[in-house]
Amino acid sequence: MIDVVMLGSAAFLAGLVDAVVGGGGLIQLPVMFSLFPKEVPATLLGTSKLAGIFGTGAAAVNYARRVRVAWSAAAPAAMAAFALSFAGAYTVTKVPADFVRALLPILLVAVAVYTFRKKDFGSVHAPVHSGNAERMFAVAMGAGIGFYDGFFGPGTGSFLMFLFVRFFGFDFLSASAAAKVVNVACNLSALMWFGYSGHLLWQLGLMMAACQVAGSLVGTKLAIKHGSAFVRRLFLVVVSVLILKTAYDAFVKW
Repeated sequence: MIDVVMLGSAAFLAGLVDAVVGGGGLIQLPVMFSLFPKEVPATLLGTSKLAGIFGTGAAAVNYARRVRVAWSAAAPAAMAAFALSFAGAYTVTKVPADFVRALLPILLVAVAVYTFRKKDFGSVHAPVHSGNAERMFAVAMGAGIGFYDGFFGPGTGSFLMFLFVRFFGFDFLSASAAAKVVNVACNLSALMWFGYSGHLLWQLGLMMAACQVAGSLVGTKLAIKHGSAFVRRLFLVVVSVLILKTAYDAFVKW
């Protein structure tokens, strides 16, 4: 029962954080690995994806009801991400991810410094692309992020938000809404692979999914109520934690 409470609490917090800025895996996965040390890592990752797709999907629906989602950018990015996630998942079985593991904290530091120095970054929603140009940028971004999510994964939601703000001119709230759509596509693609290969604990995943949905509903309400400034602050906090976690994984743990 204590394990169930810990997992449920972790899933709730993961859903809350993920709904606002992404990075819920930072909370959920360590708890799962600590409670199931003998379980195959792929099974825990697959089970986490099962819970995550419900939480992210609930957040996407909640945003769509209250915030104008830029479907012209989000939809093509999601389709490209779905397709390339498979390619990334296949590639990681053939090529070691050590280079990406070492590069990731450096990229995250650049994202954090850029966001921190530009005080008005993501405060105003002023899209800079339209029509074919917007679709082309969205497909390129979705393909790159989808491949990365399938190949490695940490920080996918945060990278998506940063790219939507930096290269599409979205404010942080609109970027968060669009990122959830792309995240659902990435999670669905990965979940199909994990399900096909049998790496899923269905009962555990569905229990955590219910907690994630509850957390995501709280997270989207907080984001919508407090606006882009709140999302920006939490974004910087999550990216900072990601920097520490990925640097440890890259240069200490390994």
